[in-house]
Amino acid sequence: MTTTTPGAAEVELAIGGMTCASCAARIEKKLNRMDGVEATVNYATEKAKVSYRADIEVADLIATVEATGYTAREPEPPRAESGPGGGEAVAESDELRPLRERLTVAVVLAVPVIAMAMVPALQFDNWQWLSLTLAAPVVTYSAWPFHKAAWTNARHGAATMDTLISVGTSAAFLWSLWALFFGTAGMPGMRHPFELTIARSDGAGNIYLEAAAGVTAFILAGRYFEARSKRKAGAALKALLELGAKEVTVLRGGREELVPVAELKVGDRFLVRPGEKIATDGTVVEGSSAVDASMLTGESVPVEVGVGDGVTGATLNAGGRLVVEATRVGADTQLARMAKLVEDAQNGKAAAQRLADKISAVFVPVVIALAVGTLGFWLGNGAGITEAFTAAVAVLIIACPCALGLATPTALMVGTGRGAQLGILIKGPEVLETTRKVDTIVLDKTGTVTTGRMTLLAVHAADSTDETEVLRLAGALEHASEHPIAQAVASGAAARVGTLPAPEDFANIAGLGVQGIVEGHAVLVGREKLLAEWAIELPEKLARTKARAEAAGRTAITVAWDGAARAVLEVADAIKETSPEAIRRLRGLGLTPILLTGDNRAVAEAVAAEVGIAPEHVFAEVLPQDKVDVVKRLQGEGRSVAMVGDGVNDAAALAQADLGLAMGTGTDAAIEAGDLTLVRGDLRVAADAIRLSRKTLGTIRSNLFWAFAYNVAALPLAASGLLNPMIAGAAMAFSSVFVVGNSLRLRGFTPADR
Repeated sequence: MTTTTPGAAEVELAIGGMTCASCAARIEKKLNRMDGVEATVNYATEKAKVSYRADIEVADLIATVEATGYTAREPEPPRAESGPGGGEAVAESDELRPLRERLTVAVVLAVPVIAMAMVPALQFDNWQWLSLTLAAPVVTYSAWPFHKAAWTNARHGAATMDTLISVGTSAAFLWSLWALFFGTAGMPGMRHPFELTIARSDGAGNIYLEAAAGVTAFILAGRYFEARSKRKAGAALKALLELGAKEVTVLRGGREELVPVAELKVGDRFLVRPGEKIATDGTVVEGSSAVDASMLTGESVPVEVGVGDGVTGATLNAGGRLVVEATRVGADTQLARMAKLVEDAQNGKAAAQRLADKISAVFVPVVIALAVGTLGFWLGNGAGITEAFTAAVAVLIIACPCALGLATPTALMVGTGRGAQLGILIKGPEVLETTRKVDTIVLDKTGTVTTGRMTLLAVHAADSTDETEVLRLAGALEHASEHPIAQAVASGAAARVGTLPAPEDFANIAGLGVQGIVEGHAVLVGREKLLAEWAIELPEKLARTKARAEAAGRTAITVAWDGAARAVLEVADAIKETSPEAIRRLRGLGLTPILLTGDNRAVAEAVAAEVGIAPEHVFAEVLPQDKVDVVKRLQGEGRSVAMVGDGVNDAAALAQADLGLAMGTGTDAAIEAGDLTLVRGDLRVAADAIRLSRKTLGTIRSNLFWAFAYNVAALPLAASGLLNPMIAGAAMAFSSVFVVGNSLRLRGFTPADR
């Protein structure tokens, strides 16, 4: 395979005319023969993802595909819909209509042909000629796509599954014509008994119109339901793309103006009324509300937002009126990036599928050779031409590699689509292989196991001091400070006691804390050294409390007023409520959790103990650039390592790990470096992501097993003459539908907490 130069361009082409995995493999092979081109062609999504050098034109790529006998074009940009899903529904209907019409003709005409051939009581005088009249449109009109594709491929020196179908049905039809016009099958009193045993004869009195018509109808039915199933499998992606709002009320010049979302620009301010979807990613500049993000993240609890909080496009405003300033629009929004990740994953191929495609590419000529060999073997062993012909046609029909081509794409489409609904984005199919092997999971502490925000965790008041009074006075003073620890105290105090009083006087003492007058009290909040400057000592009880808090890695803040120490406040990065449960679930998947942090060891071990990670599995005081070395060291011990992180400093480690899981609540750098993106900031989703990935991989493997097993088992039966061509066609169609149906079971995947 050729490699592209740095800075290569990339394009996605919509491919037309493919009818099986062999077609996809052939197009891929032709594109990859071009110098400086890397291509992946997916039969299920009917798309080609192509990377190419900057000096190559897209027109050259399209010309190569067309020279191979297929069509290619760049996907059209999204168009405005007249109603919910209107344009999409029409497009899908138009796409399936020709196939549905050919199938309808085939079924209506083939059923009486099959009935007359199989039920001797229905065989009146000259029934065979009625059978010919009914079968002819089926073999010509209904089967025309097969014949056309086979001819196109033949002109390019290739053979695909369509070649098998065309040759098989044409052979059965032409044989019947010979028997009717030149043999004894056209006689008025001819009868065609239905037998499952092989009867040796010269074949001149036998016709196989039911095989030609029946096989065509069965295969068309299989293809029609495959086409519908493929679109059903991709419904999650379509639903994801439909989440966004279509119109938005923009505030311009003091006026409200309703415009299409596509016209929004970064910096625009727009109005979101209760019950409306937020049009794009932005920051709240006016108002407060509860936002329902369940459609995007799977989180059922609404998120309270106010001025300064970020909001995500496509989420629902469940409360009050909001004015939002757009920060990201179009393809830069979280929704658009989610959709792109899902689509990219669906366009990829796992190693197992690449093997299946290679087999499919050589499968057809081998099967044709086997059919010819079968015909020769039977004739060489003294069997009648009818028996020999029946066995050869059965070989041609049973060998359809369609199930092989659908094994991976359909499972991947359903798995990634279901993941997107649950807030799990699988970047590519190679990720699935990795999830099976992972045995160690490295967890960045801040923002992953913990909230990443300083939080007031405990209040220890001195004897005869009211805790509420401590919170009111300390919170009021800290509220005037912009320091993160001060804001944590203020937020915690407000949450517990309500509205805080305003300080009458305030001063920030650099490096020590704050002081001021609150409700007539001279209040000090900060380090113990600040109190010492005012000749205030901590009572022994509070001193012991402060020492224990610091030993546990928490920040201890002293509070004093009116010349006496009154309390010690504990502030720390709070552990997420769901983290202990997440660790238990990860252990249940056979993974060894390891905590990685730049904090000191006391903090790290305290967090590890609370969530259930052993002290020997804690890496503390690790610099950002050294996180990669920790992952490499674990890999050097023979471990297969997954890494979960959310910050810029985690990006390199996420890329180094065998499997990178990025928190979607984190930075873009981390998200880009990860293999899996967890939209919600809940560590339990990591366990769900690995479960879903493993289940998707298991479905792919079972699909491939049954597709291969089917061909391996059926070919000898067909070659030995034990398989009727009509039954072979039905079995072949069923195998493809079975593979798609097996994949669709992934839509029922449910997170462990539901």
